[in-house]
Amino acid sequence: HKIRPAVAGQIVGRARTSIVKPTTPDKATPSLSVKHSVEMIDSSRRGEVGVIVMEDGLDVAAIGGLMGTAAKAREMAGIVIDGGVRDVAELRALGLPIYSSSITPATAVGRWASVAKDIPVQCGGVTVAPGDIIVAGEDGIVVVPSARAAEVLRKAQEIDERETKMVPFIKQHRSLTKVIEIF
Repeated sequence: HKIRPAVAGQIVGRARTSIVKPTTPDKATPSLSVKHSVEMIDSSRRGEVGVIVMEDGLDVAAIGGLMGTAAKAREMAGIVIDGGVRDVAELRALGLPIYSSSITPATAVGRWASVAKDIPVQCGGVTVAPGDIIVAGEDGIVVVPSARAAEVLRKAQEIDERETKMVPFIKQHRSLTKVIEIF
């Protein structure tokens, strides 16, 4: 499944993670169902990105308006959810970018329990470790492993510089083929 903007906006920041798994009702009380996700948000620093994995949770919201309000108050850069989100109108009003794989009114309470935070997780089939750099926009989401950040930035800057130089030539020659030959 694809993770797409539920609340549009660009996200750039270091990852904080939490994971929530299906469980029995006695372990899915209101406090246990969101425990680690709430702790992750409440301990986040300005500019960090929450990455929440709802295991088998496409039809379950990882966050809603209250958690979104807390994330916005802590000045998080945004939230990426492998699972659902709810209270979308309220979240849009906050202006906090949130990407999720579904929108659903269903809560995790009674069915899912938060099990851990700040550990490596599989989000949308990609490993995300705490501290990895998350970049999200209309084109999709990229995870840059923390250890490779400098290398990836350098390569991205090289590509951007080369392509920026090509634009005036494309306009002048009105031919991408010709400009590729030049460069």
